[in-house]
Amino acid sequence: MNDPVRPLQRPSRLAPGARVAVVAPSGPVPEERLQAGLDLLRGWDLDPVVAPHVLDRHREFAYLAGADADRAADLQGAWCDRSVDAVLCARGGYGAQRMVDLLDWDAMRAAGPKVFLGFSDITALHEAFATRLGLVTLHGPMAAGIDFIKNARAQEHLKATLFEPESVRTISSAGSALVPGRARGVTLGGCLSLLAAEAGTPHARTSARGGLLCLEDVGEETYRLDRYLTQLLRAGFLDGVRGVLLGSWQECEPYERVRALFLDRLGGLRVPVVEEFGFGHGEGALTIPFGVSAELDAGAGTLTLDEPALR
Repeated sequence: MNDPVRPLQRPSRLAPGARVAVVAPSGPVPEERLQAGLDLLRGWDLDPVVAPHVLDRHREFAYLAGADADRAADLQGAWCDRSVDAVLCARGGYGAQRMVDLLDWDAMRAAGPKVFLGFSDITALHEAFATRLGLVTLHGPMAAGIDFIKNARAQEHLKATLFEPESVRTISSAGSALVPGRARGVTLGGCLSLLAAEAGTPHARTSARGGLLCLEDVGEETYRLDRYLTQLLRAGFLDGVRGVLLGSWQECEPYERVRALFLDRLGGLRVPVVEEFGFGHGEGALTIPFGVSAELDAGAGTLTLDEPALR
């Protein structure tokens, strides 16, 4: 039997003047959006520094923000820089899986804990930070993301999580119960397609046992979502999960079809499932910490953390 998901070490919260590094582990970053994000971070009285290769483009594959080795060097360099208090991903896209094996996890572990933020393709790194560093990470808006730049709700919830995490210990959504009930567990998850793609890789967990699993995705047809969920079910990844939180399904098929799939694939788990919880690729996305013990109340649409996400 797989060991249950356990609470992870919480990094320290940010304070005014904190130095934050912006990296691009995945897709190419539009310069104008990056500059807008940096301006917003400066407005929060943070000191953002941009890693050397953030604006790179891969010479052959336009979907990558530069060479794998350069993207990995940027992330590792930022993490191991003791003057940096947080590492923020600029955007998702694709590419984190190509560079995650190039990171020196021993060196990163020795550098100690700090805040790590991102979502979407960054799911591969959330898993690696959990398994290799034993560290709480934040699934939330990224520094060059449209939501981060333009949406007040996304900005305010992320800012509160970073600076005053005790003020958002209860994460409230407009979500409702797909399967009613309450459950306790440790938060984990991310982009559904990435979790399925990570199955069997060196940095991914083999099970969500004991966990509150957060799932979202973007631009996927229903049969593909079916395939990802079915793969996780067949692999035993969902055995022993305590509850499921469903976020946004932007640019997927009409939600009625997607909802029917979730009932079909997740209803048999006999655990609480809350839908439309408000994290992920949707507008005004909430920031969800991974690796924290919490209680899910599917009927109320709330996730209550036992402790603040950051110390």
